Amino acid sequence: MLLAIDTATRRVGLALYDGAQVLHEVTLASPSRHTVDLAPAVERALAGTAGLGDLRAVAVALGPGSFTGLRIGVAFAKGLALARHLPLVGIPTHDILAHAQPLGGEERLAAVIEAGRGRLAVAWYIPGEGRWVADGSPQLLTPEDLSKEIRTPTRVCGDLDEDTRKLLSRKRKNVLLVSPAASLRRAGHLAELAWERWQAGHTDDPATLAPVYIRTNEDLPA
Repeated sequence: MLLAIDTATRRVGLALYDGAQVLHEVTLASPSRHTVDLAPAVERALAGTAGLGDLRAVAVALGPGSFTGLRIGVAFAKGLALARHLPLVGIPTHDILAHAQPLGGEERLAAVIEAGRGRLAVAWYIPGEGRWVADGSPQLLTPEDLSKEIRTPTRVCGDLDEDTRKLLSRKRKNVLLVSPAASLRRAGHLAELAWERWQAGHTDDPATLAPVYIRTNEDLPA
């Protein structure tokens, strides 16, 4: 059984997955409470399905996302993997969003994660062989910059507040907005991606795995 942990933004997402079904999944609103909420949520998840001894692997969302949220989630996953001698798999946060979206025609996909200071961390994807394939590195954009970047039909999903949705909806010709429910980043999708990597033998070293951040010059100390 694999435990998937996502604390990349203002929610805590957890899932337990056995390769055939999602045994447990929860998404909790947890603004500035990840340290308080994460361990009890994991305990409840295991109590409702199986014990700690039934875990065979751990997965974690690597980022981009909140500096504090990512640090807490990655540290927890690394500690659990080291303590229990379990394989560890880190998955980019944007890939979790992309995995949930069905492939369409020729349109691109923009997966959006809140990045603070009115900015969005945006990753672009194009259709591949049965899945979305990352097209370049994630970017830090304002909602206005994101709107300007979309010049061809593009599906947009992820952390989109009301104002951003209104802004993007003006570009009806090229913007295909995914509904809020279908934009929710689910730990079950993280679990599926991580299970696939784990079964293929692609795991990460708990001693060296680190969160992924997007930084600009203005984020660096003077």
